Parts: sequence; structure tokens; C-alpha cells
Amino acid sequence: MTPDSIIHDRRAALIAHAAKVGVTEACRTFGVSRQSYYRWVRRAQQYGSASLMPKSRRPPVMPNAMSPEEVSKILAIAVCQPTLGARQLLRHLARIGVRRSASGVQKILRNHHLGHRQDRIAALASITAATTGVVTDAAAEGPFGFCHYSPLPGREVALDSFYVGKLKGVGAIWQLTAIDVCTRWAVVSLIVGDKTAEQAASFVDHVAAELARLDITLTGVTTDNGPEFTGRAFTTHLTEIDIAHHRIPPRSPNHNAVCERFQGTALHEFYRPMFHRARIDRVDDLDHALQHWIDDYNQHRPNHSDYMHGRTPRQVLDQHPLR
Repeated sequence: MTPDSIIHDRRAALIAHAAKVGVTEACRTFGVSRQSYYRWVRRAQQYGSASLMPKSRRPPVMPNAMSPEEVSKILAIAVCQPTLGARQLLRHLARIGVRRSASGVQKILRNHHLGHRQDRIAALASITAATTGVVTDAAAEGPFGFCHYSPLPGREVALDSFYVGKLKGVGAIWQLTAIDVCTRWAVVSLIVGDKTAEQAASFVDHVAAELARLDITLTGVTTDNGPEFTGRAFTTHLTEIDIAHHRIPPRSPNHNAVCERFQGTALHEFYRPMFHRARIDRVDDLDHALQHWIDDYNQHRPNHSDYMHGRTPRQVLDQHPLR
């Protein structure tokens, strides 16, 4: 006796009982509507009693349905890059031959309880803890800001410092960040220990050299009022190399929003996955991985902000009419 045969026998019994006591009473006894009764009667009269068997509810085979292999690849990339959304994952999936829409990828993530960033980070942390024994704490949310504009590459480069964390056996790690507001080209450098004005001045020289390789002349920087940017060594050096220095108002990080937003992106897309994936004991290893990510950010990663419209910093630089 199968569930389908039980349903068939119940429907046949309803029709037989209705012939004895009437349709209304039979439907009340069996707990079904008269519309269903008449539908089954018409079906039995036209096709015989075998038509009272329930129809198969097997889901239809969709021609564009994802294969199990594609689903596995999507989940693997999503966990390896847990801070990326469905749209940002498309570029990484295309590299391994999976070409799907962002909505399709997001549906797969939701079906496997990985639809939110914190769920994917937790999954990566669990896998790391199970395989290596390294257990990490969740990091705080990063800063966000609004869009700024500069008409010419190199005219306004946003500078800021970002506290990465404290590595055991190494000490406090800071990231010095520079973002060209016009093209969103990023240059970063890691320093060990407390940040100083001398280190910030040396970083400006590094930024100028990196931009010069792109045929960009650095003429102005924007900073907050941190001691590394207000110290005598920094301000004097800018005057010597003829670079304009713009300082934002106190307690107004939104005036340096381009740099703040990039540091939030670096936190979500690089540092969190990096520290969830493995333990870092040498700053050189961290810097090597960071520079590789920066190259991908500048050359290949689409930026979907209102200003960038899906372009990369390289595309903006190459297309700029005043370059």
C-alpha cells in the first residue's frame, strides 16, 4: 500500500458514498469540497477509475538548472571570499567556468544558508577551526562614506592610516593608504609599530613614485588631523616637494570618504578572509598578499559605486580625457 494508492481508494470511496447519501453529505463526511468531488467524477467518467490516482509532483527539469558541480563551485568560492556579495563573486566564478547571474548565485547562497556576509564568514571560520585549529574573533564593521570628485589624476590624493591589528611576535601593524580621488587608484604600505610623521612623509614619496609610473604627477593630498599628518616632518616635506596639503575639519571623516570607504573594502575583502584563513606570523607575508590584492583591485575588480559604474581604476585612468 503506497500513499498514492491510499489517495486513490479514498477518492473512489467518496464517489461511491455520494451515490448512496448524496454529494453534500458525502463531501462533509470526507472533508473535501464539492468542486473537488465533481472534478474527480468527471475525470473518472472520462478516463476510468485509474485517473483518480494523484498526479506526479516531481519538479520539472529546467533547461538552465545549475548542475551539482556548479553549485559546489559557487559555494566554495563564496566561502573562500566570504565578504563578497553575489555580484562581486561573478568575476571569480567566471575564472573557473561558471557564468551565472547575480540573482542565480544569490539564490544558491540563500538555499544553503549563506545568503548573508556574516553567515559566510562564520562558515569560513568554522572550516578553518576544524582544519587548522585557528579560532578567530569577528571584526568590527568598517567605515562607509559618500563620493568625492577630482577633475584630474594626481590633483587630490586622499591619505589615511588604518590599524590592521597586532601580530604575535611582530607588534602593531598599521596600513598607510593613498587613493587618487579621480581614478580611485590605490597605493598602500604596511608599517610596524606606531605611525610617525617621518613614515608618512616617506609614504608620500612612495605614492608619488607609484603614480609617476602611470604618468600621473602628484600635486595635492588630503588628510585628517592625525599626528602623522600634522607633524613637522610631514608638513615640511610636502612644502619641499611642492605638494599642496588639504586637511579636513576635525571629527569629519566623511570629508575623506573615498579613503575611508576603500579601507572598509580592504577590511571586508582582504583582511577578514586573510585572518580567517590562516595565522600570519610575518609582516612580509601579509604585505605580499596585500600587494597582490591591491593589484587585482586596481586592474581587475569592478567598482559598482555611483561614480565608478562598474569600472576598474585602470579603466578610469585609461579613459580619462585630461590624462
